[in-house]
Amino acid sequence: MVEKEEEGAVKDEQIIQARARNISHNVRCTECGSQSIEDSQADIAILLRKLIRDEIRSGKSDKEIFKKLEEDYGETVLYKPKFDMQTAALWLSPLLIAGVAGGAWAYKRHRQKTNVHIMALNLVRGVPLTPKEKQVMLELLTPPPQQGSLGSWWSRWRG
Repeated sequence: MVEKEEEGAVKDEQIIQARARNISHNVRCTECGSQSIEDSQADIAILLRKLIRDEIRSGKSDKEIFKKLEEDYGETVLYKPKFDMQTAALWLSPLLIAGVAGGAWAYKRHRQKTNVHIMALNLVRGVPLTPKEKQVMLELLTPPPQQGSLGSWWSRWRG
């Protein structure tokens, strides 16, 4: 009977240690900045690890412990800050910048291709040209394919 109680106590302690390590890996050392408190040997990291183990032993959930650490030390102590309206711009700005750049590139590319045809149509409109003259004019006004494009590089490489 005593043996089962000792076994249960050992198992409980292993669970506490595993939870504490998991939480500690997700908390930034306030002194080191680049290490988790699990990896750091700074005094504050040792104290925080002890605090986490004490909180687990007192029956608090992981979420409650993270919330307490955030309240006491600020949001920067967590490696995974929450996503809210304040941080949305920071999280979404790379996508926004990429979208604007892609849109500008596509617009420029579209204008390059359509301007020649619009000019040709405006020149031809109202001017009586034979089909051969129209063809020659379109050949002259159509820009040559770009040398730096992937398609021409691929065809040169394939040989």
